[in-house]
Amino acid sequence: MHPAFSVIVFTTASGAGYGLLIAFALLTLLAPGAIERPFALTTLILALAIVTAGLASSTLHLGRPERAWRALSQWRSSWLSREGVLAIVAYVPAGLLVLAWMISPEPGAAAGLFALLTIPAALSTTYCTAMIYASLKTVHQWHNRFVVPNYYALSFFCGALLLSALLHLFGRGLAAVDVAALLAGGAALALKLAYWRFIDGSPAESTAESATGLGAFGTVRLFEAPHTEDNYLMREMGFAIARKHAAKLRALTLAALFGLPLLLVLIGLLAGGTPAAAFATLAVISAGAGVLAERWLFFAEAKHTVMLFYGARAA
Repeated sequence: MHPAFSVIVFTTASGAGYGLLIAFALLTLLAPGAIERPFALTTLILALAIVTAGLASSTLHLGRPERAWRALSQWRSSWLSREGVLAIVAYVPAGLLVLAWMISPEPGAAAGLFALLTIPAALSTTYCTAMIYASLKTVHQWHNRFVVPNYYALSFFCGALLLSALLHLFGRGLAAVDVAALLAGGAALALKLAYWRFIDGSPAESTAESATGLGAFGTVRLFEAPHTEDNYLMREMGFAIARKHAAKLRALTLAALFGLPLLLVLIGLLAGGTPAAAFATLAVISAGAGVLAERWLFFAEAKHTVMLFYGARAA
């Protein structure tokens, strides 16, 4: 599949933003004494800004971005529509949480209530984003049990890294948050490796024989190309990445998204103080580059079954 940059930004930014909202909400519920107004407002506004940037980016992939609002009406059948509706809903508790901190330096029970409501709203929106791809039976690399857990794990990991960096930058670093980031990163790494093993080792569900229904007569070969020139389907659905390039990008993802950030967070946890803020910030920058590479691969390694009618042997 062709990796559109706007969709890559959408899935990575919205995931990180919702992950930060969830991480902050959990911190509000579990350790309210560790939060002060400047930190709270900075974190919440940054999270909402990242989410908004991601959602706005998603409209750039449309032929008529100004009509994106019409997709909201198809929530009964479309995961994309459900994601849009729930994204709007999620602004309500998150916005009220921002308002609570703006009104009072210690919003108390109000902050706890809005934080509690923010968590399921963010989780539901992230789930819908993942299901946009996991629901597509025509793409074997997406229609499997690993996609939704991977989206959640990367969202939590990026959110925990952002929260850790912000806490350290405000001089309020918490070892528990750093440990949570390490655990989230370990879980995300395990799930990513499991996903790659699955798409590398599982047989293709569709072949030229199954697509044409002629498998009983033997091997099916393309007699003549259906088009003399590339068309939209071939450009969007037929994008392919060489195995050697995929291997290099996987190595880059492992290093930038997991290896370096986890090492930096661990060093910062042990060092403490001002150095920890620098290490946590570098971890966020590295993970940002790594998650873009990971999401580019997520699209580039996907094979749509429509390409079976253009000469592909399996998908």
